[in-house]
Amino acid sequence: MPRINNPKPPKSRAPKIDPRRGQKKKPCALCAHHVHYVDYKDLKTLGKYLSDRGKIRGRRVSGNCQQHQRDIADAIKTARELALLPYTQRTVTEKRGRGGRGDRDARGPRSNDRDFNDSNDESVVDDEAVEAVAEGGEE
Repeated sequence: MPRINNPKPPKSRAPKIDPRRGQKKKPCALCAHHVHYVDYKDLKTLGKYLSDRGKIRGRRVSGNCQQHQRDIADAIKTARELALLPYTQRTVTEKRGRGGRGDRDARGPRSNDRDFNDSNDESVVDDEAVEAVAEGGEE
């Protein structure tokens, strides 16, 4: 059978629906704006695809197509190498105190620690001895 030179045009497809959520897939923002090149110097755009810790967001989270996700990842990596973007963000952690035991304050100090410090404390000095040394005399 001879091949037909004019094949039928493909049927228009319905929008992709995620079977788990039952809603339309989020369109790629870069495809919608007809972006052909992702610039590594455009930090405002690249910042949208970084998490608060500095990780590159995944495709499912960002909603990018596969090609644009690759381009964004390459641009972010280039910007990091040129010190335009940080590899990680600084995080502030709470200090828990000595030994990493945060519950010590709720129970109070150890009883044997207090006794040990009071009996062997060399910083406690007799007032009379201080006055005698100040006057130039001996103890």
